[in-house]
Amino acid sequence: MNAMNNSSTAPSNPRRRLTRRQMLRGGISCLAAGSGVLGWAIVIEPRLLALSFHDLHVPNLPLAWRGKRLVHISDLHVGRVTLSYLIRAMETVEALEPDVLAITGDFVDHSTAAWNDLNEVLSVIDSSSALKVACVGNHDYGVGWSHTASADSVTTISQRYGIQVLRNEFVDIDGLRIVGLDDFWSPRFSPDPVLRESNPSQGAICLCHNPDVCDVADWRQFTGVILSGHTHGGQCKPPFLPPPILPVVNHRYSAGFFDVGPGRQLFITRGIGHSRRVRFNCRPEIAVMSLS
Repeated sequence: MNAMNNSSTAPSNPRRRLTRRQMLRGGISCLAAGSGVLGWAIVIEPRLLALSFHDLHVPNLPLAWRGKRLVHISDLHVGRVTLSYLIRAMETVEALEPDVLAITGDFVDHSTAAWNDLNEVLSVIDSSSALKVACVGNHDYGVGWSHTASADSVTTISQRYGIQVLRNEFVDIDGLRIVGLDDFWSPRFSPDPVLRESNPSQGAICLCHNPDVCDVADWRQFTGVILSGHTHGGQCKPPFLPPPILPVVNHRYSAGFFDVGPGRQLFITRGIGHSRRVRFNCRPEIAVMSLS
């Protein structure tokens, strides 16, 4: 009887052990991918200006305004944002040949008095035949949002280029009422008197830098559209998720359209500029709107 051989060869491990070189290559690849995303967010996307096109329904809009083109921009942050980029953005606005140009604040950055640069940027649209209307934002009030002289300078410079800066005021043009509110965080915020003068049966557009005002002012007499900026869309937005940081109390107000009450709709633009030069999945924006 032959003895059985009990010795056997252990099966080889089907899982290959990563070598140090392979781990190093993987680490370098991850680092390169991360650097690429960071470079995109800091260098490319903050200047990758997008045009967005919308139908803007204004209740009770007069016939004379139907089909007119309104271009909405916000948050230039002159003094922080590259001057050449801002000039190119305003050249794009000019080329769109709007019937109405609406600017919803933060012309300048609070940390610098960029008056010469603001003149240069706004001079691009000086010859435009558009109706140019605006409100001011918190950064226009300087450090602490409290320097009224700074906001007054922004207003004076803007008026040189045909921009009507409305600060708790309104204008009626061919049956359309355009309201402008002073900034929510400023010492001159006083929206209720001008809103109470609204006629619910009249077509109206309100310029209001900070969308949080939609939750605190007395809008009962106002029927129409509210245009805002301020949020920059959050600047960095994870795919399929809301932006993690927004400078508003109501985090529903990021960018785009929102229903904010009977007969009232809010539109928030992502803005042209930035506070810190970083954007991801949230390109700067010029909103082009057809009134209906």
